[in-house]
Amino acid sequence: MAFRLKLVPDVTHFNFFRWQWLTFGISAAAMVLSLVAVLVMGLNFGIDFKGGTTIRTESTTNFEVGDYRQALDGLGLADVLITEVFDPSFGTEKHVAMIRIGTQDATGSVTPEELNRIEAALKVADPQVRFAAVESVGPKVSGELIMTAVYAVGAATIAIMFYIWLRFEWQFALGAVVSIAHDVLLTIGIFAVLQLKFDLSTIAALLTTLGYSVNDTVVVFDRLRENLIKSKSEPLIDVMNRTVNETLSRTVMTAVTTALALGAMMIFGGDVIRGFVFAMLWGVFVGAYSTVYVAKNIVLWLGVKRDWSKPDPKDKVDEIPAAFRDAP
Repeated sequence: MAFRLKLVPDVTHFNFFRWQWLTFGISAAAMVLSLVAVLVMGLNFGIDFKGGTTIRTESTTNFEVGDYRQALDGLGLADVLITEVFDPSFGTEKHVAMIRIGTQDATGSVTPEELNRIEAALKVADPQVRFAAVESVGPKVSGELIMTAVYAVGAATIAIMFYIWLRFEWQFALGAVVSIAHDVLLTIGIFAVLQLKFDLSTIAALLTTLGYSVNDTVVVFDRLRENLIKSKSEPLIDVMNRTVNETLSRTVMTAVTTALALGAMMIFGGDVIRGFVFAMLWGVFVGAYSTVYVAKNIVLWLGVKRDWSKPDPKDKVDEIPAAFRDAP
């Protein structure tokens, strides 16, 4: 007999509504605290949102990122991020690094004198290094990127709400939007509390989290609609509780398997993608929680159509006047 891993039994009878006011109250409090943390502590914006300079270096000899970082430590530069670029097309004699330096002045760029100091410091660690390209992002452009990121998250939320409204009903759409807002606020809040770097990769993680969360929510909503068709007289709260129990195994297995992949990336992926992976990992657990304890509560409080069955075609025939039934 083949072995099957079961994190959750096939049949469960948990009462997810027993503490509905407590769980929803905790979620609401967490959303408020996250908003307060963002307003009071602020976000640790990366170069994408603050402006700065990106330097692409090339060398014929292999180098260590730690040596480059140590060479630049004594220059008093703000927010330095060094990453090695890997590409099979480079060959064995081309080693590339990306050095990102935060805003130094009102222009957001590194001055020519500072570039000379940086190049001189790097040549001490690697005499063969040279600057292949230097690009700067000013505060104005970075401010536009912030607004673009806000528009992206807002547009994704509206599109998701519209889709669920068309597929189900407006109560489901509102429940999904509240669930999404819960996930986004808690993710941004943890970044503010821990002062983790918030850049464009974090926005990408937020958008991915939205898709993950709404996918979980739609699965529960779809099963709920099926159960409403089968149980038209059963109390709505019982139907919803049974629905969550029926989809619980799928919800937990999806969250755990996704978390395993993200955990491996967190450990072995390096500093470059760590912020993205952390946002995704946090979003997976928060999204699973909001699917079970947030979205369904909103739908329960708003009420929902109980009869999702399709009208009988015979009834439509009966509605046609007799004089026109046999018309050619």
